[in-house]
Parts: sequence; structure tokens; C-alpha cells
Amino acid sequence: MKIYLTDLEFFGFHGVYEAEKKIGNSFHLDIVIDFTPPVKRVEQLDQTIDYVQVYKKVQSIMDVPTPLLETLVDKIASQILSDHSMADKVFVKITKQKLYIPYFEGATSVSIEKARK
Repeated sequence: MKIYLTDLEFFGFHGVYEAEKKIGNSFHLDIVIDFTPPVKRVEQLDQTIDYVQVYKKVQSIMDVPTPLLETLVDKIASQILSDHSMADKVFVKITKQKLYIPYFEGATSVSIEKARK
């Protein structure tokens, strides 16, 4: 089974350049959690992964300014695996909406996929 949290939007001060630290940026996240429920048919919240809890944890991580998106995706994926024993594998993608580089049009993304060891 999979849980998808798509196009989550956060504002933050992540980046290595001064403009990113002062002006901030909009970030979009996509998260996919592969998990094995303890029952054949999920009928109660305690038989699945509560995506509201996942969202709140991601929000707390995104609130802390971090220089590299690579650090953020790894931290989020690791935290989800740590917090949710049902999670088998996690995919996290963060997209930075604006780059403060002259003539650069578009966005940039970093992703990671981590599996439980």
C-alpha cells in the first residue's frame, strides 16, 4: 500500500546564497510512503500511517533553515522511517520554486528514496 502527499507547499529560508537566506523561497514537496499494514483491510487509523502526523513532522523540519535540499530530503525520509514502523520505503522530492540566478528560468528539485534496513 502507498500513501501520497503531493504538492505540499512551504515557505522557508533554505539555501546557501544570501538572497535565499534573507528573502526566502517557496518549496513544493512530494512524498510517497510504501507501507505494510498489519491487517488485510485497513479500517481504522491505527492500522495505517496518519498523514496528518507526517505533515506536521515535515512542517517542523521545513521550519528550520537548512543550506542544502539534499540534507532536507534525507532528514525527512529518515524521520518518516523512524516515526512509522509500518513504513517500508519512503520517497521525498523537494522543488525550489525560484532560483536567484540571473537568466535562470524554472525550478530545481532534489529527491531521495530510502528503504528500511
